[in-house]
Amino acid sequence: MHLPAEDRESSPYTGYTRAHWEAAADALLAAVAPYATPDRALYHLPGDHVSHSGRLCDGLEGFARTLLLAAFRRDPTTLGRYAEGLAAGPRGVWPVVESRTQPLVEAASIALALRLTRPLLWDRLDDAVRERTADWLADALDAEAWPNNWELFPVTVGGFLADVGHRPEAAREAVARGLERIERWYVGDGWYTDGDGRTFDHYNGWALHLYPPLHAWLTGDDALLAHYGRRLSRHLDDCARLFGGDGAPLHQGRSLTYRFATAAPLWLGALTGHTPLSPGATRRLASGALRYFLDGGAVDERGLLPLGWLGPDTSLVQSYSGPASPYWASKGFLGLLLPADHEVWTAREEAAPVERADAVRPLPGPNWLLQSTRSDGIVRVHNHGSEDVRYDPYYTRLAYSTATAPAAAPDNSVSVGGDASRTALEPLGTGAGWIASRHTVRAGVTVTSLVLAEGAVEVRAHLVTGAPAGTPVRITGWAAREGQRSELAPVHALSEELEGETGDDATLFVALARLTADPAPRPFPDLVGVEVREGPEVHVHWASGAAARFRFTPTEGEPEGKPVWTVTAADTEASPV
Repeated sequence: MHLPAEDRESSPYTGYTRAHWEAAADALLAAVAPYATPDRALYHLPGDHVSHSGRLCDGLEGFARTLLLAAFRRDPTTLGRYAEGLAAGPRGVWPVVESRTQPLVEAASIALALRLTRPLLWDRLDDAVRERTADWLADALDAEAWPNNWELFPVTVGGFLADVGHRPEAAREAVARGLERIERWYVGDGWYTDGDGRTFDHYNGWALHLYPPLHAWLTGDDALLAHYGRRLSRHLDDCARLFGGDGAPLHQGRSLTYRFATAAPLWLGALTGHTPLSPGATRRLASGALRYFLDGGAVDERGLLPLGWLGPDTSLVQSYSGPASPYWASKGFLGLLLPADHEVWTAREEAAPVERADAVRPLPGPNWLLQSTRSDGIVRVHNHGSEDVRYDPYYTRLAYSTATAPAAAPDNSVSVGGDASRTALEPLGTGAGWIASRHTVRAGVTVTSLVLAEGAVEVRAHLVTGAPAGTPVRITGWAAREGQRSELAPVHALSEELEGETGDDATLFVALARLTADPAPRPFPDLVGVEVREGPEVHVHWASGAAARFRFTPTEGEPEGKPVWTVTAADTEASPV
């Protein structure tokens, strides 16, 4: 899908106007229309992969997620088609909403769409249709959610049902219960973990930060909106920096096939007035994400969004993915709720953070270190705080970027004895230009990692403990794509092939790394000097004149009194981080 260039505003950036967003929404909605069942209650989109919920539920997903797009678009003719589906779906066509099942997810999308378009859709339905639909949705009020962002689906349904007076007491209880449950996952600095543990990704922006402020805004609860709005604004200060110069979102986390849903929190900040971003920067970031996918081939020859990223990609397919799953990308069109004369639509686009200057920025909430370079527009995130309960390449690698994807052979990893596992992750802190963590490879074997960065250059230091002497260790770097350059150079205890062996005690391995799209980057020796001293200590001197010293320090720990290693900034009086 290519939007007409001649209609774009004169701009050095995307040039996308509100008309372009409307045209994109219309094209996506027109493309799915032929795949509706005759009663328009289900949308069976083409595709080889059926989700674990089954074809019927996949058809409901097609209805619900495209209805959400229609709700943002607010076109009466299109909404009329969905009115037909609402007349048929709750009469036994749709699967019932039960605990921890996919219909609970889709009920939230339907309820939100109805709440957003109440005068255009809900209020025009026959009384019997409204009653059946409300009864079907009401099962979500008592349904048990998975203990993560799913807790917000009963909240979303409850907000709508309370508005229309259907089981209002139960609806309000569902709202209060869900909002209370997500509180334990707020870690501060604008970040939630998506459930227990340390699961940080883009779900923060377009799930955990989306539903609560939107509910408060729709309810008109200023105090509640202020509470969630402060968190949203703080999150957007980080989120805005996670888009590359080409508009690409960070390629990390689950459900990447939702693509430009990542734009949703940007629009929400403008909609609610809780954002640190200027109107021009907001539109630049959101439009950049949309254009990245549309111009990159995310829409196929039929006008559909297949499971994938820039095109079909089976590596992104998960057990819950169905042919219509990508249409949660609809959330990215939330900006269409803003009127045409809103300053987000009338202001000129402004540079995104990555386009203004190089940056190395600590993100203490998830314990990430963000590293971006203006010259090539690449954003890199050094992940020392996010993991999944399973080994997942989209959570367990040491670094991710807006320009690369995790490789099948583990990139950005430390392999000890052929094992690149990374579990029991323990953040050890982050600060100006550095980040550290400790993780377990397998029982008794740990790696304590320190990364320092400036420009596009990284110093990576990994202390391996608990492995028998002579255990092979391998360090890997970035899996570069065409037009990019990945470099990895040994500094200490590594061969030119970035391989080494453990000694009788803790063994420190140090390498230099770089991912860049610059055609002729300066050589490492011109940019950084690294010295390893006893302790062990890592001394780093940057070409900018900045310098840092870090010491790896053992402390008595478990199990069996074996030392647990940590990292101390040696130039300060700080205690171990």
